[in-house]
Amino acid sequence: MREQPEQQAPPVQRLRIRYAKRGRLRFTSHRDFSRAFERALVRARIPMAYSSGFNPHPRISYAGAAPTGAASEAEYLEIGLATVVEPDDVRRDLDAVMPDGLDVVVVAESPGGSLADRLTASRWRIDVDADAEALAAAADRFLGTESVLVERMTKKGMREFDCRAAVHTLEASGRSLELVLHHAVPAVRPDDVLTGLRQVAALEVAGPPLLTRLEQGVLDEESGALADPLA
Repeated sequence: MREQPEQQAPPVQRLRIRYAKRGRLRFTSHRDFSRAFERALVRARIPMAYSSGFNPHPRISYAGAAPTGAASEAEYLEIGLATVVEPDDVRRDLDAVMPDGLDVVVVAESPGGSLADRLTASRWRIDVDADAEALAAAADRFLGTESVLVERMTKKGMREFDCRAAVHTLEASGRSLELVLHHAVPAVRPDDVLTGLRQVAALEVAGPPLLTRLEQGVLDEESGALADPLA
């Protein structure tokens, strides 16, 4: 009979972390980030709690990661700890050992509940090389269209979905777009909205866009504000 693995104690503290992906590090995939983060936990000597079983893993929960190639000021995860520590000490120690461009912004006590339930929408900025007047006209036409179907390759193959349904607000300012997207299934990304703008308004964009997630949180439908998921 195979000896049963030792059962690990449950976490005594849970912390939620907001981190940023900046500059060239926006091309870091979620898998590469998770490896870098686990190495940083070891180097910073964070007292992690571990799962039970034959292959214990540090208790880390990721939520709503931005697509590879997108910068972000608002990525979130939660960790479970074996001892109680000061959140700001964790922020300082982790940020000191993370690669430049993967920056720990805030660490806070978890209020309980599901982190994913506090991330229902995102505010994005899309910087593009396009005519400002054409960009504004395309945004107006997109908002005036009831449904905009686009296709994208997903893990389950080519999928068609309505990118208009996920857009809460869309505004053009110069050569930038700012939009608030509901988190839907399948997920609608900012580049899907650009595809929709090309379809409904023949928008011409030179070169790849720069996508930046500015916020995540629970959307107030009336004001358009996003509640801080760490509050």
